Amino acid sequence: MASRAPAATSRLLVGFRKWYYNACGFNKIGLMRDDTINEDSDVKEAIRRLPEQVYNDRMFRVKRALDLSMKQQILPKDQWTKYEEDVHYLEPYLEEVVRERKEKEEWAKK
Repeated sequence: MASRAPAATSRLLVGFRKWYYNACGFNKIGLMRDDTINEDSDVKEAIRRLPEQVYNDRMFRVKRALDLSMKQQILPKDQWTKYEEDVHYLEPYLEEVVRERKEKEEWAKK
């Protein structure tokens, strides 16, 4: 019985994550989670390092979302970004930028 508890908790957690993802609303205008990150200097550098195709896809999603927002519309439900399809494409680049910045700060201290 105890071995089933973590699986049930995991399913409950995934269910809550999916609910929260849909409740946020950014998926209804075609955005991914990484498209909504506040752009500070680290994020801007990570975006600059994106491969061209990934960057172009991001810009398309952002421009489409701005257009839909101006028109006060949302995409048809079959075009919403699904939880399973949302890839954290910016995370590896952002982690690298933060690591490099911290390393530079450490070198500057010496």
